[in-house]
Amino acid sequence: MGDHKEQPLRVGAAVRRRRRALELTLAVVAERSGLSVPFLSQVENDRARPSRSSLEKLADALRTTAVELLAAADPACSVDVVRSECAEVAPEPRTRSLVRGHHQMHASEFTGDHEAGREFQYRNDQLMYVADGAVEIEAEGRAYRLGRGDTLYLTGGVRHRWRATVAETRVVVVAVAEHIEAVQDRPR
Repeated sequence: MGDHKEQPLRVGAAVRRRRRALELTLAVVAERSGLSVPFLSQVENDRARPSRSSLEKLADALRTTAVELLAAADPACSVDVVRSECAEVAPEPRTRSLVRGHHQMHASEFTGDHEAGREFQYRNDQLMYVADGAVEIEAEGRAYRLGRGDTLYLTGGVRHRWRATVAETRVVVVAVAEHIEAVQDRPR
């Protein structure tokens, strides 16, 4: 009970994020798309669902595609439970997604050893939390040793690699979603 079921997508937040990223007003998007400002406002606030034709016009006005807007859409439910796996812990390394769907955040749990030679670089910010065990992380030419309960914050663009130094280490990685472009705050 309360677990995630397939829900219709709410495209409004994706439309708003895209419009704001392009620094466009509703009036400009309305002019470009041929849709009315009140209708666009209802779409952004999830009070109206655009038809396929309207979504394509809106996507064109936002210099994207309907597919991209739908991919960035949020599921209609606001609460989702991801249950832990009840099976015996496998001896090999494994990865488990902690957030389903396309959201403004991704979170994954890594258990066991990790491919230490693989280097990562993400466009957006990331937080690493050691739930159990210990890891060594190399970032920006420095080595960091983290134990249970420690966190490491990496801003977007930082190249890094890491490895577990204790068997059955569990690391939770939380990141701003790749389909969301993290931008610096503008002075007001």
